[in-house]
Amino acid sequence: MKKTLNIGGKLLDLSTPQVMGILNVTPDSFYSGSRVLQVEDAYKKAERMISEGASILDLGGHSTRPGADAVSEEEELKRVLPVVEMIQKRFPDAIISIDTFRSTVARESIAAGAHIINDIAGGNMDANMFETVAALHVPYILMHSRGTPQTMKELNQYDDLVTDVLRELQTKIYQLQQLGVKDIVADMGFGFAKNADQNYVLLNELKAFQILNVPLLIGVSRKSMIWRKLNITADQSLNGTTVLNTIALLNGASILRVHDVKEAVEAVKLVQLLQSHTS
Repeated sequence: MKKTLNIGGKLLDLSTPQVMGILNVTPDSFYSGSRVLQVEDAYKKAERMISEGASILDLGGHSTRPGADAVSEEEELKRVLPVVEMIQKRFPDAIISIDTFRSTVARESIAAGAHIINDIAGGNMDANMFETVAALHVPYILMHSRGTPQTMKELNQYDDLVTDVLRELQTKIYQLQQLGVKDIVADMGFGFAKNADQNYVLLNELKAFQILNVPLLIGVSRKSMIWRKLNITADQSLNGTTVLNTIALLNGASILRVHDVKEAVEAVKLVQLLQSHTS
């Protein structure tokens, strides 16, 4: 499996799993603790995440939770570009991922200083996305999803969940590679066109996805697959998130996308310690 990403000519080593901190420049992301609406608030949050060990900051200006309202391209750009520019200026060594399904937002964010495109639609919602990624020569996080945030809940029927998700990801990885994209990360898309039980099947079968030969990103942080099963709230889901992140690390995750960086970094350190003593 590929264990590096080319970030502007520098290699990010994924042989030790990396932590990606979530910065949502939105008023309606499902977890209120991830929302930042002002550039100065984003600065404070970015500073904390970097100090706690995040190697990547994932910046999004469009909520993609199931049922989320659509936001115009202009509004998304208005939200994210000032924060990209601020992070690039104040934290020049930080790696910025732009969480968008729009090729125009991706292109303008990369021009402003971002380094990675994180597409929750896997190219499904913008026919120009794959060509844009290829032209920009940047890493691309390919997430498995179906439909849109408004329709995905009804699109969770599979003949065989693991096989179908694998096949759909592999088809797109091949398309990207044919276009010359070198750095691809696969994300199973927990909660996107999957119900809670299906999410647990995917997490349990995570090692099967190593056949893709690309790094695996896991994003389960504070999602409803945790809090609905435990009859708690997203605000109370840190412990459950840490449990599932630990399982993901044991099953081969290369990147953890999280709201809570410190706890994820600790999970990485302890799993690495455990694995260093495996006979």
